[in-house]
Amino acid sequence: MTAQVVTDCSLAMAWCFQDEATPQTDHVLESFAQGAECLVPSHWTLEVANTLLGAIRAKRISHDRVTQFVTLLDTLPITIDSETAAHGLGRILALSQETGLTSYDAAYLELAIRKGVPLASLDNALRSAATARGIPVLGR
Repeated sequence: MTAQVVTDCSLAMAWCFQDEATPQTDHVLESFAQGAECLVPSHWTLEVANTLLGAIRAKRISHDRVTQFVTLLDTLPITIDSETAAHGLGRILALSQETGLTSYDAAYLELAIRKGVPLASLDNALRSAATARGIPVLGR
């Protein structure tokens, strides 16, 4: 069986912005080249696009770098979860209330719990919530 990892936007953006990269974020990226599968909730592409747009507007990143990064993402074995929306007003809302996470961040946690796989994130609150629920956390 292929290893799976739920990867949030914060960790994926470390692959784009060199000042956010760590050996651990690089290791997560390398794991996908070695056959692991990246699982993401359905809002992930919009969250990544919004982050890139903000970076362009802040002149933190060039349009050419955005194109390079999107090309990288297109090469990765990313599976977008088709069930995220079905859990939005149930499990995800409940996790948001229990943890104080946004519904967007709780969606990553819910997916990791539902699939029984590690979570890769740089978000401290999300990492803490996952650890408290026995979910292995990657990324720091």
